[in-house]
Amino acid sequence: MKVLLVLNRQPYDGTDVTWNALRLAGKLLEKGAEVRIFLMNDAVDLAREETVKPESYDHDLVKMLKDLIEKGVTVKACGSCMARCGIHKNKPYFEGVEKSNMNQLVEWIFESDRVLTF
Repeated sequence: MKVLLVLNRQPYDGTDVTWNALRLAGKLLEKGAEVRIFLMNDAVDLAREETVKPESYDHDLVKMLKDLIEKGVTVKACGSCMARCGIHKNKPYFEGVEKSNMNQLVEWIFESDRVLTF
């Protein structure tokens, strides 16, 4: 099964939305799903080295994403959002995250069995 997770929210926004998305991605991977993650809007900060875990937060979301990449999850991030979104506008994405676009997102949607948005 091919599952696409589309993340839209700032990683450390005071909720557990991004944390739950990353946990779900890991569980899907454990069950044998092919997992892809597309970052857009303020979620693009998740793929930037400048994003650090606040002291008040108990999970390092950037590390969680890097661990998923090491396990074979393909991650792409919106190129337009790189300059428009997040706290760290115009900062590059770290290794393992490909700068992408809406056309690629559309292709991934058509190729996926399930699409989940967070």
